[in-house]
Amino acid sequence: MASDFSRTLALLRREKRISQRTAAGDLQVSQALLSHYENGLREPGLAFVVRAADYFGVSCDYLLGRSLSRDGNRFSEPTASGEKTESDPLAEMYKKLIADSSSLLLEAASRSGSAQLVQEISTYLSAATYKLFRYLYQADGTNPDEAFKTKPQSFDALCDALMKLSELRIQCAAAGGGTLGLKEEEAQMPTLSLGSLNEQFPQEAQSLLTILQNISEKLEQFDRLQKK
Repeated sequence: MASDFSRTLALLRREKRISQRTAAGDLQVSQALLSHYENGLREPGLAFVVRAADYFGVSCDYLLGRSLSRDGNRFSEPTASGEKTESDPLAEMYKKLIADSSSLLLEAASRSGSAQLVQEISTYLSAATYKLFRYLYQADGTNPDEAFKTKPQSFDALCDALMKLSELRIQCAAAGGGTLGLKEEEAQMPTLSLGSLNEQFPQEAQSLLTILQNISEKLEQFDRLQKK
C-alpha cells in the first residue's frame, strides 16, 4: 500500500501545483511528515487518508492504488464458470473493455488532427487482431494453411515486426511526424491525464482505466517475480 499511496499522493499534489508546505498546512500535518508519506517512509493512518481524499477530490480507493478511476469505480470481473452459455458474462465484459478502449485511443488520435496517427494506431490494433486470429485458426488442425498468404511459421514474427514499427511511428506521429517515413504535420494531442479522461471521454474512460489497472497489476506481479 505504501508505494501506491506515496506515488499517488505526490502526483496529486503536483497536479494541484502546490508546495509541500501548503499541502501540509491544509492537511493539518507537518511538512516533514507529508514528505515522509510522499517518499514512502511512513504509512498514513485512516484519518489522514480520508482527509487527503477529500482534499484532492478523489476516492480513497484511488489514493490507495486500488483503482485508476478517481471516483473509485471498478469493473467487477465475473468468475468464469467453465460452462458454455448463450452470453458469457466474462467475454461480454472484455468485449466492452477492449472495444471502448480502442475507440478512445482512435478518438484521441483523431482529435490530435493527425491522420497519420489514426492510421498507425489502426495498423497496430489490426495487426494484433490478425495475430490473435491466426493463433486460434491454427489451433484447429483441420483449417488449411493456404487460406493465408503468409506462412504459419512466418506470420508471428512478421506481425511482431510490423507492430514494433507501428509503435515507433505512433510515437513519431503523435509528436508531429517528420521521420520514419511520416510527413511533418501539426499534431496537438488532447490532454490525457488520468484525471481528465472521464470528462473528455465519458462513455469509454472507465473501460480504459480498468484495462490500465489490470495490466498495471500484472506488470507489478511480473516485476516482483523478476526481482526474486
